[in-house]
Amino acid sequence: MSASRPIFLDYASTTPLDEEVLAAMMPYFTTYYGNASSKSHAFGWISEDAVEIARQEIASFIACIKEELVFTSGATESINLALRGITEPLAGLKNHIIAFADEHRAVLDTLYDLEKRGYQITLLPVDTNGQINISDLVDAITEQTLLISCMYANNETGVIHPVQKIGAIAKEKNKFFFCDATQAFGKIPINVQDDNIDMMAFSAHKIYGPKGVGALYIRRKDPRVMLTPQITGGSQERNLRSGTLNVAGIVGFGKAVARCKSNIITESERITELRMFLERTCKEYLNITIQGEHTDRLPNICNITLNDYEGSTLIPALCNKIAVSSGSACNSGNTSGSHVLKAMELTKEQMNKTFRISLGRMTTKEEIDLAIETIRLINNK
Repeated sequence: MSASRPIFLDYASTTPLDEEVLAAMMPYFTTYYGNASSKSHAFGWISEDAVEIARQEIASFIACIKEELVFTSGATESINLALRGITEPLAGLKNHIIAFADEHRAVLDTLYDLEKRGYQITLLPVDTNGQINISDLVDAITEQTLLISCMYANNETGVIHPVQKIGAIAKEKNKFFFCDATQAFGKIPINVQDDNIDMMAFSAHKIYGPKGVGALYIRRKDPRVMLTPQITGGSQERNLRSGTLNVAGIVGFGKAVARCKSNIITESERITELRMFLERTCKEYLNITIQGEHTDRLPNICNITLNDYEGSTLIPALCNKIAVSSGSACNSGNTSGSHVLKAMELTKEQMNKTFRISLGRMTTKEEIDLAIETIRLINNK
């Protein structure tokens, strides 16, 4: 490690590009540079074939058919296409959406905009462990409910939600179920059929793929989901998302998924072991609280409160040695504090002492040892 460069422990914000992913992408920048929508010559056919191979690779990873996947520029666009796209065909018929207080800002801000347009939004709480109450969800469903939205796992705490139970309720009540799986995708197995998910957003750059490419799963039957496109101007992606496809990015996405497929279990076990070592060792020396500690969590995320810390600049102090986060990278400019931690009833003082460590494929035991030592030194100053 360079003396001036901190160790990267913010994998929940993004991940480095896998070398095999980069190698798979490179020919589509220089040699196979055709437009996948060019149907009249070999340059276009080669690019189209590459896109469809990647689409099949990703579809098989979540147990859907490739025709149910639409490529986008990332999870945020996928979320917007899902939430805005499903409301327009049913405008005036059903106007109620249920979501949870710990959703990512990409979901919440989109819902707030829909609320301004006349939709009724119910945000259900999470408890102090970041868990949701299924009975709250059942009680909130009405005849006007169009959609239930719940993230697969929280991006700040790693808490995994009971997606399968929610999907079963949505199916029983004849409601659509949307899931933001951006953090969970590639970290734990996901089966959209078993979970009764009707739409699911996810992204390449969280799984060692390139930035600027994501996907939206859209169920084709039982029920068939009909969306109004949010970007128009062409017939790409079955008329749901116009624009020239990012062929190199999509190829990289497919390769990143293939890499995840081959090692998702062993990688999960290794990272879980490192995270548990980090938490266990910190507890031996420090007075800490781990948010969502006694819940089912993603292998790689640890959200820590240093209860005895008395300084006012925790994150900058830590980031001189280790790159960590106060929460979602997409929400880093918000000075009012994490809405996720607020929903879990942390005070402003507690939030100022809280940070997120997220581990990844390249994280080593030596890096965790240095992180522990850094946390101890900062806490004891």
